[in-house]
Amino acid sequence: MRFSRFAPCAAGLAAASLVLIPATASAGSQRTAAAPHAAAAAPAGAAAGHTQSAQYADYADYYSAAQGKTGAALKSALHGIIKTQTKVSYDGVWNALKVTDQDPANPNNVILVYSGRSQSKTSNGGGANDWNREHVWAKSHGDFGTATGPGTDLHHLRPEDVTVNSTRGNKDFDKGGSPVSEASGSFTDSDSFEPRDAVKGDVARMLLYMAVRYDGEDGFANLELNDKVNNGSAPAMGRISVLKQWSLQDPPDAFEQRRNQVIFDTYQHNRNPFIDHPEWVASIW
Repeated sequence: MRFSRFAPCAAGLAAASLVLIPATASAGSQRTAAAPHAAAAAPAGAAAGHTQSAQYADYADYYSAAQGKTGAALKSALHGIIKTQTKVSYDGVWNALKVTDQDPANPNNVILVYSGRSQSKTSNGGGANDWNREHVWAKSHGDFGTATGPGTDLHHLRPEDVTVNSTRGNKDFDKGGSPVSEASGSFTDSDSFEPRDAVKGDVARMLLYMAVRYDGEDGFANLELNDKVNNGSAPAMGRISVLKQWSLQDPPDAFEQRRNQVIFDTYQHNRNPFIDHPEWVASIW
């Protein structure tokens, strides 16, 4: 077992107890010790005149339909909340990722999700050392491709080195394997991929979001999590038991919270509820 020891996320904190965390922590670095579902400060460059972040300063109103629910009822309520969103084109994803995944220490760079490398925003493309658009929920799992909707949803799209992205391919997530070149701390085998410790929870919460957001509506498949690998083209990703463990071991940090806020304020105007309320993972799964 290669996991670092993280303090588990405290469940059941009231929304009113949320505190602001500055969006200055380095992505992939040591997690902050602040409350795990604290709200990130509103990012610089948020859409002018867009007042949702102020209105939902503690997100109690945004999540009001979900309060007091558990299990399938909570999942259904969250789906009803987050399905209201502005959609981004696949070309538009390039520029969006330059904002959502900006390196806090260098505004000219983005942080690559599995590699953890800080790389120039302008080095996106198809070359071996360029970065491209990684679908954390593999687009073949449900056959949605790059269609506007799940194929362009910023909540699961991240910058990654072209070669590392190819190595991950459409594999499910699990523990084990051999080290991944250019992605220190990540491992892979024939049927699964294990990301570095600093983003294990990020990966889990992106997949959890997708399983709630895409529920068989909008002309797309009903995406679900299961406890298998080798899901192929089925609209499923695994392993849920491992993802739940990762979500606990790696609670949301300032980079992930800022990212959620930027997507909400500037692009899609919906949120990943498992970043705001990581305790809801255990309530549903």
